[in-house]
Amino acid sequence: MKTLTPSPSDIHQQWYIVDAEGKPLGRLSTKVATILCGKHKPYYVPNIDTGDYVIVINAAKVRVTGMKALQKVYKSFSGYPDGLKEIPYAKVLEKHPERIIEHAVKGMMPKNKLGRAMFKKLKVYPGAEHPHSAQKPIELNI
Repeated sequence: MKTLTPSPSDIHQQWYIVDAEGKPLGRLSTKVATILCGKHKPYYVPNIDTGDYVIVINAAKVRVTGMKALQKVYKSFSGYPDGLKEIPYAKVLEKHPERIIEHAVKGMMPKNKLGRAMFKKLKVYPGAEHPHSAQKPIELNI
């Protein structure tokens, strides 16, 4: 029995478009991360980037359940004393709504060079317009 390892000519990358309006953040993020990693394909290999491109539109209208809209906080630490920044969910949603989905998906990606390369295939837009119509993306229902 032989293990099939896809060569670069075997990998065909597709473009998908996802409408985030009214979708729960976690369920949307897991599906997007699965597609970016290529785990939905029959020839998935963990050491090769077999994933597809994903365009997420209407990121400003993503939904969070429970009290997360009031309690969720995004933290970043500079490494210096007193360098912890805490930004509430509402402020991030107001200023940079695309960062909410990017942050959730990035946490589900592998933490290595390949994961960073896969993450670059994610395109998130706060509104319904996007500049990728030439790629003819396939609509993905979640």
